[in-house]
Amino acid sequence: MPQTVLLAEDDRAIRNALERALTLEGYQVMAVADGVEALAQAHRNRPDVLVLDVMMPGIDGLQVCRVLRAEGDRTPVLMLTALVETADRIAGLDAGADDYVVKPFDVEEVFARLRALLRRTSPVAAGSAPAAEAPRPLPDRFIDAAGIRMDPQARRAWRGARELELTRTEFELLELLVRNAGIVLDHSTIYDRIWGYDFGPGSKNLAVYVGYLRRKLDEPDAPQLIHTVRGVGYVLRED
Repeated sequence: MPQTVLLAEDDRAIRNALERALTLEGYQVMAVADGVEALAQAHRNRPDVLVLDVMMPGIDGLQVCRVLRAEGDRTPVLMLTALVETADRIAGLDAGADDYVVKPFDVEEVFARLRALLRRTSPVAAGSAPAAEAPRPLPDRFIDAAGIRMDPQARRAWRGARELELTRTEFELLELLVRNAGIVLDHSTIYDRIWGYDFGPGSKNLAVYVGYLRRKLDEPDAPQLIHTVRGVGYVLRED
């Protein structure tokens, strides 16, 4: 069965062009013009992935994402945005988006990001047993480093006693850093492991995610855990 994409974009030319391109790429596309239609369609026919324009009249892409996340819907979300400031991108991540593409975009970049999001989607997540009935985790399920404890199977993470609320991409980035604690990971390695695609030296995608992850990890009077090695990449360590 082809994977389904719910595309919400109010610009007719962009919507039609992207719908054609995605269809030719083998996706089944549900294309709508605004956030109200996007929510209605998502409730009727849950897609495999959503592509949401940030700036739409009425209910915008950020609001659509917030509503779905509040309902417990973890379907991957790719944002389309003409806003290039870091604060604007962080707003999308705050709303629960998993990734974003800045307009004007190359359709091949959209394809690459969708493939990466869909690869990371767990096919068994929807069928997981209720938490009360789940078996107790085995000790070797956990990974620990620099005061961070993670359960990759349950996709939960803690700094000390505090549980972290992480998006899918944030969790996978933190897991990669924890598994390689003390090792400097270069930008290309992280892009390849997390996104499956190196977006090149001009991309700020990784820096945005690292900054947002730091905000969730950092605590007053506690050491910073994610360190920038200028010109190389990032390392997790407790100084």
